[in-house]
Amino acid sequence: MNATKRIVVKEEVWAALSSMREPGMTYSELIEEMIEHEKKRRLVEDIKRIQETEELVEIPL
Repeated sequence: MNATKRIVVKEEVWAALSSMREPGMTYSELIEEMIEHEKKRRLVEDIKRIQETEELVEIPL
C-alpha cells in the first residue's frame, strides 16, 4: 500500500529541506536519502565504538 501521510514542520525546517532537495527530487525521496545516510552514520559509529571498547579475535578462514 502506498499511503500518503502528512507531517507538520516548522517554517525553518521546511526551508532547510527545500534547500537540500535536488531538482526534480520529491520530499519523500529526500527524506529516504537522509534516513539511509543516518543509518550508515550510525553503523560506522557502532563499528568504531566496538573497535575501541571490545577485544576482537581473529577468525581463521
